[in-house]
Amino acid sequence: MAELRPTEETGSETARPRYGVLFYIGATGLMLAMFIEAIAVTGRHLGVPLLGALELIQAAILITATASMLSATLADAHATVRLLLARLSPAAREWLVRGAHALSAVFFALLTAAEVWLAAEAWSEFEHSELLHIPYRPLRAIVVVMTAAVAVTFAYKALRGTKRGRSA
Repeated sequence: MAELRPTEETGSETARPRYGVLFYIGATGLMLAMFIEAIAVTGRHLGVPLLGALELIQAAILITATASMLSATLADAHATVRLLLARLSPAAREWLVRGAHALSAVFFALLTAAEVWLAAEAWSEFEHSELLHIPYRPLRAIVVVMTAAVAVTFAYKALRGTKRGRSA
C-alpha cells in the first residue's frame, strides 16, 4: 500500500502505492463487501432481506485478505517491533530480520500445504455455500496461490537479506 518513507530515488516523502494491482484488488473486494452489506441492511429495513449476503461478503473478504497479505509482504509493510532492532548492531539486525523472514516463509509454506491438503480432500465433494451455492474450489485455489506467493516472497527475502540502509 502507500508508504510514507523517503524513497531512494527522490529522497522526498511520497504517498504512492508500490504494488498497485494488489491494492486495487483489495480495495475492490472491500468496496464490494461494503456495497453488499449496505444492500442487505437496506433490504432488512424494507422487509426484503438479501439472502446469502454473508456468503458474498465472505468471498469478497477472502479476496481482499489474500491480496493484502501479499501486498504487505512485497512492500515489507508487516507490523514490526523496531525497539529491539534499533539497539542491535547491523550484523545482528540483519540476522534477526533474515530469521524472521525464514520463519515466516516456513509458516506460510505450512499454511499452503494445509490448504492444499484440505482442497485435495474436498475436491471431489464439489463443496459450495448453502444459500447461493458459491463453489469453494476457486476460493481454495486463490488461498493456495496467494499463501504460496507469500511463502516464496518471504523465502526470497530471507535469502536475499535486507537492503542497505534499511533496518527491517
